[in-house]
Amino acid sequence: MHVCVLGAGVVGLTTAWSLVRDGHDVTIVEARGGAALEASFANGGQLSYSYVAPLADPAVLPKLPAWLVQRDSALRFIPRLDVQQWRWCAAFLLACRSRRARQTALEMLSLGALSKAALHEIVERESIAFDYVRNGKLVVYRDPHEFERARRKMELLVAAGSDQRALDGHACVALEPALAHAQPLIAGGIHTPSEEAGDCHRFGVALADALQRRHRVTIRYETPVSELVHADGRIVAARTAAGDIEADAFVVALGLGSVPLLDALGVRLPVYPLTGYSLTIHHADPPHTPHVSVTDLHRKIVYAPLGGRLRIAGMVEIAGLSDAQRAGRVELLKRQAQEIFPAAGDYASAQTWCGHRPATPDSKPLIGRTPYGNLWLNTGHGALGFTLACGSARVIADMIAGRAPSVDVDAYAYDR
Repeated sequence: MHVCVLGAGVVGLTTAWSLVRDGHDVTIVEARGGAALEASFANGGQLSYSYVAPLADPAVLPKLPAWLVQRDSALRFIPRLDVQQWRWCAAFLLACRSRRARQTALEMLSLGALSKAALHEIVERESIAFDYVRNGKLVVYRDPHEFERARRKMELLVAAGSDQRALDGHACVALEPALAHAQPLIAGGIHTPSEEAGDCHRFGVALADALQRRHRVTIRYETPVSELVHADGRIVAARTAAGDIEADAFVVALGLGSVPLLDALGVRLPVYPLTGYSLTIHHADPPHTPHVSVTDLHRKIVYAPLGGRLRIAGMVEIAGLSDAQRAGRVELLKRQAQEIFPAAGDYASAQTWCGHRPATPDSKPLIGRTPYGNLWLNTGHGALGFTLACGSARVIADMIAGRAPSVDVDAYAYDR
């Protein structure tokens, strides 16, 4: 079967790899001039398979007023005259119910486990280099009540098979000496030794190269798709300025670009951009820079060592595609990072990035069928694109092949 994958971000590329693994002929169509140049470009770098709790959680409800008024809040809501924004926010609030949030966390944990196994297979088969490390993750808490709440949630995940343990402040510093300066701020932490990290952009570029050289996948860069041509309930072609691309099946893995393309077909995706920021610095020598991945939950900032660099990423803004806040938010991210790791590297010369994550209200990606018989979805991964990409790619390949995936596909359905 000839399958056309729309999008050459980490989700589209891993989808193509899983399809090639099944013996399909694959064409990838990408609007940009290279692989992994949108949300995959400079994300947090953490592969958090065991820490996939949704953003929609009852704990966020008391914090909503701060999102509106505090300019230094890690999560900010900037109201727009945008019906889609308000519709997304209403669905987000509905997803904050305790029972639904717990169920979502368990469903995403299952997908995360599948994704971890699938990534390991890609790494083993392709021998690609992307600053990949299996270094574990430490989530640190400043508020004792938040830490206790996290410890109770950890027990739920441990019961479901996650390998995690709770540490007090002293034990956190013993595990990660670079936190010594911040020890007075730390109430405790949750350590997950099995977590990993890597450079998502380098992964995407290397995987794209392997797909072209080893697997004869055609990647058509600088080829935006203007519409999907349909007839008799099926897609017959992806229309581009260079001509129509015909295929037996189509997989939409365009992130935010999925929304307008499918909207024209009457397929309304509950996907909205969540803006995030990152810094990349050349890190100093130990013990000033972390060797494990660290998340400062209070600030919603993640730290991932990537070879000789440290990736620092954080913040969530529900503000549409505007990046008017960029300069101020980048400087805020630098100041907040230096609270935890003041000597980690040269912050003044940091490479900065602002990106828009394609998120659903309940944080689960959209994977599976559409009302069109040969049109499939693999999009809406939010801040967990790198973490869940390989697993969602395996699921969509199973569905196209007529196999039963190892996760509950109804949990990720377009019309769930």
